[in-house]
Amino acid sequence: MVDRKQALKYHSEGRPGKIEIKATKPFRTQEDLSLAYTPGVAEPCLEIAQNVEESFNYTARGNLVGVISNGTAVLGLGNIGAAASKPVMEGKGILFKAFADIDVFDIEINETNPEKFIDIVASLEPTFGGINLEDIKAPECFTIETELKRRMNIPVFHDDQHGTAIITTAGLINALELTGKKASQIKVVFSGAGAAGIACAKMALNLGVHKGNIYMIDSLGLVTSNRDKLEPNRGFFAQDLPAQDLKEAIKDADVFIGVSAKDILSPEMLKTMAPKPIIFAMANPNPEITYPLAQKTRDDLIMATGRSDYPNQVNNVLGFPFIFRGTLDVNASIISEGMKMAAARSLAALAKEKVPQEIAKAYGLTHLEFGPEYILPKPLDPRVLFWEAPAIAKTAMEEGHAVCPIKDLEAYRSKLEKIAFEKFEERMKPTDEQAFKKAKAS
Repeated sequence: MVDRKQALKYHSEGRPGKIEIKATKPFRTQEDLSLAYTPGVAEPCLEIAQNVEESFNYTARGNLVGVISNGTAVLGLGNIGAAASKPVMEGKGILFKAFADIDVFDIEINETNPEKFIDIVASLEPTFGGINLEDIKAPECFTIETELKRRMNIPVFHDDQHGTAIITTAGLINALELTGKKASQIKVVFSGAGAAGIACAKMALNLGVHKGNIYMIDSLGLVTSNRDKLEPNRGFFAQDLPAQDLKEAIKDADVFIGVSAKDILSPEMLKTMAPKPIIFAMANPNPEITYPLAQKTRDDLIMATGRSDYPNQVNNVLGFPFIFRGTLDVNASIISEGMKMAAARSLAALAKEKVPQEIAKAYGLTHLEFGPEYILPKPLDPRVLFWEAPAIAKTAMEEGHAVCPIKDLEAYRSKLEKIAFEKFEERMKPTDEQAFKKAKAS
C-alpha cells in the first residue's frame, strides 16, 4: 500500500504537481523570438484563418488531447469536485506522454449541470485533436459524451466507460479461448450498472454474447423491465423476469464482471457458477472477491482484477494512450465501435506472443506465458504501442473516419516500435535519487 505522507511529498516537493510545459522549437535568439511570436506568428494564423484544418500542421493541436473532468465520480473517491480531481488528471497526462508520446492539457471544470458542461467542452474544439472525458458520474456521462460526439468534429472518448470495456473484452476473448467457451453460448452477470458496466455489456454484445444472456445487477438487484423510472442505458439490458438478487442471478453463470464494490461476490456464490468460471472483479482497490479467496474456492477459474499485485490486471493504461495515438495519427473524426473492438482484439493477440525477458523482469518475474494467469499484456510492455495504435489507425481508415490516411502502415508500425522501446528504456532508467543511493552504497 502507498504511504500517505510519501504520496503527499511526491506531489508537493520541488515544483508542485507532476507536469510542466516544454518548448519544442528553438528560443535562443531575437530571430527565434520574432518567428515564435510577433511578427512571424501572424503567418500561420493567416493560413489557419483560411483553412482551420491547417491548425493541425502549424500548431500542437494534432498531438494534443484534452483530459477533462468535473470531478463528480473520481475512481474510489466519489464526488470530490473539480479541483480535487486535478492530481488524477495530471497523472493521466503523464501516462499519455510516457506510453504514447501524446501531450495533454488537463482541464477541470467546476460545472455539474450537463448542458452547461457540454457547452464549455464543445467550445474547446479549436484547441485539441481529441477529448478524453474522465471521472464524470452516471447517468450524466452518457448524455455528455453522446452530445459532444454529435457537436464536435474531433474524437470524444469517455475512458471510464470505454477504456474499461476494451481491456475487459480483450481479457474475455482470451479467457473464452482458454476455457473452450463461445461468446454466443455464455451467461454473463454484471455487478454494477454504471458507466463501466454498461459499456462492458455493450462490447459483450459486439463480441457475440446474446442480450438475453446478460444479467445486469445494481444496488436494487436484477434490472428488470417492470422497474419504475428505469433510465434507458441500463434499461436496454432489462430482463423480463421476476426480481432477483446477485445470489440468484449468478447460478450457472459462465462469466462474472464486477464494477461495483468489495466483497459482493461470496465464495458460496462462486461455487454455484458454471464449470471453468471467468471472473473479472474490478472494484478498486478492493475487488468483489479477493484473488486468493477466489482461487481457494474454485481451482478451475480464470480471474482478473484491477490490482497490479495479482495476475491479469485490467488497467485502462493498456487502452487510452494507444487508442488516441492511432486516432490522432490519421486525424480520425471519431473513435468508433469498430475501432474499440480492434483495440481489444490487438491486445488479446499480443498476449499470445512470446514475452521478452525484459518485460517479465520489470515485474519481478522469471517469465510470462499465455495462459490462465496471463490473458492480458502487462501495462509496461512497450509492444502495446505498435500493436494497438496501428490496429486503430487501420480500422479508422477502413471505416472512412480518417481525414489523413497513412500510406504505409508497416513504416508507421516501425516508427512506433522505435518510439516504444525508447520510452521503455526511459522508464526503466534509474532516477537520479536511485543512482545516488546506489553509488553511495557501493
